[in-house]
This record gives sequence, C-alpha cells and structure tokens, in this order.
Amino acid sequence: MSLKFPTGEERPAERIVFLQILYIIIFILYAIKLFSMQIISGNLYRSKAANITQRVSIIPAQRGEIFDRNINQPIVLNIDSFAVQITPAEIPKESMPTVFQNVADIIGISKKTIDTKIPPQYYKMYQPVDIAINVPFQSIAKLAERKNELPGVSWRSNPIRNYVDTGSLAHIIGYVGDITKDELKLLYNKGYQAGDIIGKAGIEKQYDELLRGKNGREIKIVDVRGKKVSGLDNTIKESPEMGKNLVLTIDRSMQTLAEKALGERMGAVVILKPSTGEILAMVSYPWYDPNLFNKNDASVAYQQLLEDPKKPLLNRAIQSSYPPASTFKIIMSTAILNEKAYPPEKTIECKGEISYGNRVWKCWIHKPGHGYLNLQQALAQSCDIYFWVTGRDYLGVERIVNYAKDFGYGELTDVDIPGEIPGFVPTPQWKDRRFHEKWLAGDTMNMSIGQGYTLVTPLQMANMVAMVVNNGTIYQPHLLKEIRDPVSGAIIKTIRPTVLHQSDIDKEIFQTVRNNMRSVITEGTARFPMNIKSVQVAGKTGTGEVGLSDRWHSWFAAYAPYNSDNPDEQIVVSVIVEASNTWEWWAPYASAIIFQGIFAQQTYEDAVKTLGLQYLMSPRERRE
Repeated sequence: MSLKFPTGEERPAERIVFLQILYIIIFILYAIKLFSMQIISGNLYRSKAANITQRVSIIPAQRGEIFDRNINQPIVLNIDSFAVQITPAEIPKESMPTVFQNVADIIGISKKTIDTKIPPQYYKMYQPVDIAINVPFQSIAKLAERKNELPGVSWRSNPIRNYVDTGSLAHIIGYVGDITKDELKLLYNKGYQAGDIIGKAGIEKQYDELLRGKNGREIKIVDVRGKKVSGLDNTIKESPEMGKNLVLTIDRSMQTLAEKALGERMGAVVILKPSTGEILAMVSYPWYDPNLFNKNDASVAYQQLLEDPKKPLLNRAIQSSYPPASTFKIIMSTAILNEKAYPPEKTIECKGEISYGNRVWKCWIHKPGHGYLNLQQALAQSCDIYFWVTGRDYLGVERIVNYAKDFGYGELTDVDIPGEIPGFVPTPQWKDRRFHEKWLAGDTMNMSIGQGYTLVTPLQMANMVAMVVNNGTIYQPHLLKEIRDPVSGAIIKTIRPTVLHQSDIDKEIFQTVRNNMRSVITEGTARFPMNIKSVQVAGKTGTGEVGLSDRWHSWFAAYAPYNSDNPDEQIVVSVIVEASNTWEWWAPYASAIIFQGIFAQQTYEDAVKTLGLQYLMSPRERRE
C-alpha cells in the first residue's frame, strides 16, 4: 500500500476555495449584524443617537404656597426672580475678563465669584453656568440694555420663596436650599436630582414632596461640544407642575399674640387645641429670617446663625427640654387620686422645711410654711413638702415613673416637623447604668416636684394638660390641616385627629384634677398674674431650679375655659421662659396676656392695657 500526497499544483486551488468560503461566511455574518442593528435594534440605536445630540434643561416647578388656618393670605409664596448664566465658549477669550467684570458690577457680586464658578478649563464649554441667583429685575434690565457688549450672558426665570412673616413662624415653616450630595444619596430614588431646591427645616422639609411639584424639561439639539445646532427649534417636552398648597393649623393672630407676649425672652410658647391636637401657635425665641437663605451668600448667613450663642435655629418648643418643676404636681395629683395612695382630704403639715437623710429640705415658701394642707390646697399653694412626703412614702418611684410616661413624658409626640426630642423620664435602672449609683429616696423626692433628672419639652407640657382636659386622651399634635390644589383651591386631603395615647384613668379623677388646677388660679400661686375676667382659667405654675441663686426657669401650663364642656372652645397654653433671662416670673403673665387676647378678641396691646400690665413692660415693649 502506498501513500499519495497532493501535488504542488493542487494546493493553491484548495486555498482559494477555502478563502472564498471564509469571505462568504464573513459577509453573511456582517449582513446578519447589519440587519440586526438597522432592523431589529434600529429604534434603540436611533434613540441613543438622538440622546447624544440632545441636552435636557430643567424648568423648575414653583413650590406650593403655605397658608394659615384662615386661608386669607399666604404666609409663604413665590416671587419672580432671575438666575444669571454665562456660556463661556460664546465669549472671545480676550474679552473674558472684561465681560466677567461688567457682569459682576451690574448684578452686584465680585468678579472672583465668577472666576471661581467658571475656571479656565470651562472656557471652551457651551453649557451655561449659573453665576448668581435671586437677581432682581432691575439688574436684568441693565444686562439687557448692554446685551451687545456681553456675549454669552443670559438669564432665566428662577422663582424663589418669599417668607412673608419673618418672625416666630420661621421655626414652623423652615427654609429651602440646594440639595447636598448626602441628601441626594438618600432621595435619589424618590426622583430628586442634583441642583434641586429642597426643604431644609420645618414644614418645608416635612412636606417637601408635596410642596416641590414636578419640574418641566426643555430639549435642546446640540453638537458634541454642546453648541446649539442652528436651524432646529427647541421643544418643551414637559411643562412644570406647581406643588400642592398647604393649609396649616396655625392661627396667625394667635401666633402674633403669643410672639409679642413672650417678647425678647429666650423660651417658647405652645397653644394647642386639645380636642384635635391642632397647634394654633408655636413660638420659639430667638428666631431667624428664612429669607436670608435666598441670597447668594446663604452659606455665610447659615454659618453665622450656627455660631450665634443664642441658637436662633433651635426650635425650643420641640428641641429643648427642661425640668418640669411644679407643673409635675399635676401628674402627682392624678397618681395620688387614682392609686388611692393618700386620702385627698387628709392633710400634711408644712412647717417650711423637713429633714431627711443628711440635709434639710426647704419648701419654696420656707418660713413659716404652708401649715396643714390637703391635696387640693397643696396643688394650689404648690407645697413641696406635701408632694415630697406623698411621693416618697406613699407612691414610690416606680408608680411615679409609670404615670409620667402615661402622660407622654419621655416619648416623642410625633409632631409633623423634624427635629423633635423625647425629653427624659429617669428610672432606678437608668441611674444604676449611668452613674453606678443606687436610686435613693431623695431622688424620688426631687422627682415628685419636677426636679432632678426629668426633662420635658414645651409641647409635651401642652400634651400633659390636654390629657387632663380630654379625660385621658392625647391627640397627636400636628401643624398640617389641609392639602389643596394650587389651581382650583379644591381640598385634596383634610388631616383628621389621630389618638396618640388613651389612658385608663377614671374620668372622675381628671375632673378632680381640673378642679384642683382651678384652685391654683382662684386661691393659689397664680391668683395675681392670672386675674382675668374674660375667661376662667385652670393651670399650674412651675419654677425650675438650674443651680443659680438669682434666676430660674419660669413655667405656666393651663387651659381655658375651665367651665366649658364644649371641646371646640377649649385651648391649652404652655409657656417656658428660660433662666437665661433676667428673673421676672414672666410665664404666668405671658399666659394671662394670651388668654385675655384670645377670649376677649383683643390685640396684644389691648390685652396688656386691660390687664393693667403696662408697668411690667420694658420701654421697647411699651413703644411697640
């Protein structure tokens, strides 16, 4: 058997056939690929090609307006303003410094600001760069007059927030600002984008998704450098939609009354409708002007507010907590009655002081003491000794803690603005963990009169009184009343009262507590400052010790009318004046002005005059 090899003449022919087959296969593959790209996936690639040549510009939506409960005029609205832009590539390089300087002079900013926003690496860019916001129309008119001298300069409408009332409403309304990188990480999945304006505090932040509306989009056809392609018209793909209008529970007249009654005293006021949880007024002093954040130097203004030792950004109504002082005796009275811990008609003698442990405990009146007092008299006269003895010997710390928590202390109220703190109710277990010390009877005595470690916010204080008024029910405090359509004004949603807590204490107990609170006004510690003829008030004073010999926190928590069974008529007032102010025991006097103004339908000035309190006003307050 012999092997036969192909001759040299046969090999080229085979190679030619092989190459022909290979070319055919490659041609077929290319044909299939082209068919796939042009026919099967044609729409996808055409869309990608279009996107490359399209630039989307955002048309910002106007935020919804905010009204008080009377809906007569907005307390927050939008005003026309402009943002100035520069497109660097449209300016000749040699003219760049001159154009920058002229624009800076006209709109009132420094050339350095423009240089910072448009560095040299941006000079060939056709994309507009915002160099200033909140530019008034007068400046835009000047830019328009010199348009030929200012190539590359343009402007666009940029509506901004106008906070009509710049006083104490600032802590309620809040303010807006540019979204940060950290905020964008959290909100990106909700449709937020870089460059968005969002709420930073208060109602603006809490209900930002309702207020912000929906941005529109303008589509521009550009080349690879971002330059507009001539001969093609811009189209608006989506028109912006204004955000929803919000109606708050706040009554502007009550807010003004409370603001003036507190005056320039560091502290807070809360006026609450106990039957619904609606907040009718919330004042915290000092406050700030939220319009500061609309300016080009907003970051500087914010830093100054942060560094202010008076902390004007702090909403003291929900973000500061204080010892409740003798207002805590309302809770103590409720506990004594409900637990039948000590007969309410039985007396305890107050000699002005008692000895316990290694110290002498002095009642606030000290010498000669209050004498023999029953529960009603002890609350009216705010006798420390009565509550020291009943708290230490008859109630005990565990039951006191349980009742404090039943009244909502140590828990968030879930009010609908951000930043609320829960206050604090101490327990023996907490003290052991925190200080490695045993809870002593002296700690119970301190807690029984609202001193020691217990801390509450002014809003929690208002809720405490509301629970007494409502026979054990606390409604969730809220500031939003209605959501409305911005065009038609139709009500989209009405906020209904929500029960935050329901106690199982008997109604008769609360009736007795209310009667005892009335005694505070008629024959007790508040009979002089609360000498009001227009309405019957029931409440409790409190003087919180802070370790200073010449000043204390001044509390007053009350409701009116005392003699009304109509829940729609009743309001709760909680006032705290911090010890940082000169001591004047102002909380009950401020409350008297508020109750007088509301129920006599008087202004602050008329209420002060009716109550005869002009002599207590500072010269500035008298002028105002």
